[in-house]
Amino acid sequence: MNHDVWQSVLGEIELSVPHATFITWFKNTELVESTSDSVTIAVPNIFAKRQFEVKFDGQIRSFLAKNGVEATAVNYVVQTTAKKATINRETTSTRAEQLLEGASRPATRKTSVTVNESGLNKRYTFDSFVVGSSNDLAYAACQAVATNPGTKYNPLFLYGGVGLGKTHLMQAIGNEILSKDPDAKILYINTETFVKDYIESMRFKKNNFSNKYRDVDVLIVDDMQFIAGKEKTQEEFFHTFNALHQSNKQIIISSDKPPKSIPTLTERLRSRFEWGMPIDIQMPDFETRCAILEIKASMSGVELSRDTVEYLASNIKTNIRELEGTLNQLLAYSEMRGITPDITTAEGLIGNVRHSRPQHLTSKQIIDKTAKHFQIDVSEVKSAKRDKYIVVPRQIAMYLLRSELHLSFPKIAQELGRKDHTTAIHSVDKIEKAIKLDFLIREQVASIRDALYA
Repeated sequence: MNHDVWQSVLGEIELSVPHATFITWFKNTELVESTSDSVTIAVPNIFAKRQFEVKFDGQIRSFLAKNGVEATAVNYVVQTTAKKATINRETTSTRAEQLLEGASRPATRKTSVTVNESGLNKRYTFDSFVVGSSNDLAYAACQAVATNPGTKYNPLFLYGGVGLGKTHLMQAIGNEILSKDPDAKILYINTETFVKDYIESMRFKKNNFSNKYRDVDVLIVDDMQFIAGKEKTQEEFFHTFNALHQSNKQIIISSDKPPKSIPTLTERLRSRFEWGMPIDIQMPDFETRCAILEIKASMSGVELSRDTVEYLASNIKTNIRELEGTLNQLLAYSEMRGITPDITTAEGLIGNVRHSRPQHLTSKQIIDKTAKHFQIDVSEVKSAKRDKYIVVPRQIAMYLLRSELHLSFPKIAQELGRKDHTTAIHSVDKIEKAIKLDFLIREQVASIRDALYA
């Protein structure tokens, strides 16, 4: 009875929330107990528990009532198949070495990686991917491709910085297709492999190169930016692309930048990469970073306290790989010393190394670095000129003064020689929105930040 009621509730929730939200929070839940005055719902981890208590409780109560369940109290409990960690000093050394070995790459409990003949890593699935506002569009598009390969979003082009989940999503598509059709021919490679195979085919007169890449149902190519400058390889990939596309075979590509920003990429390849669906994957927001930490820690059989999770998520903002690597270091350090991983331990490991911003950072440095990045004079940034080549750098400088130094809007206006602080408010708001939508602006802001913190 509980199962049927909860399935009805989930069905209505799925229609009322974004698909990515449903997959992330609601899919792996269960109604485990229902009495005359209380309901108990199992969720997969502590972070999900807090989300339900704070954000989704009203929706849950409403849909339960619609399905005839009136409950005075709704309780959320963590129910996971992962065993909780217990410190065993005899096995601590081996476990710690495994964690440290994986500290610089995505966390996994396995010491070996299962890779099938297609080049796919079986642990990269949609279920193990954490969806947030930074990647929900990419997630939805990848699921659409996995459902109808070759007919929707072809080619699918994912771009964004390192460690943001591009490889995970692309391989998840391949694994999902194989789970439905084991006979599907799928090939996952990186661009370096394609270049190497092409060179060998030319050097040793091999005839099976074209068959390898064109006799597939789905071709997945990682790190396409490395094809830049290789004219003959680009020409061969152009013909491979055309052969697959005309046969309605799915093509999935990733890069660290959009097609138009890949240097020395031929125009005919660039236009084809933009045919289907180019999607930008951004850096994970705070909530997504927290969810990733909760889930990865749970996979290792550890429950982290809320303040520990939030401390790590607040201090590691770059990419998922670094986030998971830091988590691995914390768990390894704690196991080696037979202690519980907490915020004090986390602060001791990274607090003296990773600061949110250097203490010596000044307004002058931000303005100088911004002007230098755009190759204009500081006097122009502070002038009243409204030429576009000056306005955008000025707006970015205002945004950085706000985000890095937390200056008030009147103070920002004063630093840039403006009389009206509403200009600063408008500029900061405009850049905040542009960072979410414009890859070039986001890249420019990131480059200036790197220069400031170098």
